[in-house]
Amino acid sequence: MSAVQPGSLSAVLIDAFGRVQEQAHAAVAGLTEEQLAARLDADANSIAWLCWHLARVQDDHLAGAFGAAQVWHEAQWATWADRFGVSPDDVGYGQSSKQVAQVHAPAEMLTGYLDAVHAQTVRLLGGLTEEDLPRIVDERWDPPVTLSVRLVSVISDCLQHVGQAGFIRGVLLRR
Repeated sequence: MSAVQPGSLSAVLIDAFGRVQEQAHAAVAGLTEEQLAARLDADANSIAWLCWHLARVQDDHLAGAFGAAQVWHEAQWATWADRFGVSPDDVGYGQSSKQVAQVHAPAEMLTGYLDAVHAQTVRLLGGLTEEDLPRIVDERWDPPVTLSVRLVSVISDCLQHVGQAGFIRGVLLRR
């Protein structure tokens, strides 16, 4: 595959996902596993859960949209699901407070998974053209979801969650 041209559709989308990756790294940097798992109240999401979930959404949704395997299921020595101790099918939607509390990981594992997802995202987006955007990627919705809608939705979801993680970090560091 050739290099992504600056200013191209691929470059803009890769930049957006790169910002998520950068901000997730900033949100977890220097925090202990205990701080990453801290919750502002009994039912709030933790930084660990937010970073895990945003990576899972990006992994699940982009893999599905491009017909690729999810990074979550890759097994170098153990799958990411095994390493996190989370169900292989879980993405984080509709989880109970107890399930949110079970996502506990050091910063290196959170960013390791996100970095692996980001690398796949860059590969998947590298050859994207405007002609690809109207392709239907999910017929379970009415109207069916196009690739363009899916990409914007994932970027929006990821940016919201990484912003929440950054907010929680600020609260924890001021305590």
